[in-house]
Amino acid sequence: MSGVGGIGGAGGLQQIMALRQQIIDRSQLLQQVRTPAAGAPEAASEAPANGFTSALKSALDNVNAVQGKAETISAGYDKGEVTDIAKVMLARQEAGVAFEATLQVRNKLLTAYQDIMRMGV
Repeated sequence: MSGVGGIGGAGGLQQIMALRQQIIDRSQLLQQVRTPAAGAPEAASEAPANGFTSALKSALDNVNAVQGKAETISAGYDKGEVTDIAKVMLARQEAGVAFEATLQVRNKLLTAYQDIMRMGV
């Protein structure tokens, strides 16, 4: 009889012990990654929120800038200052796509918030 799962003898036991040690080592590494530094527990918990807030604000500012550029180019075309219709249409399309992407992100965030609020504790 060759043992459990076809692994038998001292070689099989050594393999199991080696796998066990690898699992323990990786578990310890994960624990070190998860636990914040002892000196700054508050800064670690605030960093993701600030990072998300700043990223969202940056994205919204970018969309606002693209829309402002499209508005400026469109107004220039209306006044006769800009004669390249392709440039005007490209700027308007870019603004439309940026706004649509922002709207989709907002919808996903709203759905995620609603899902979280429905969760039981």
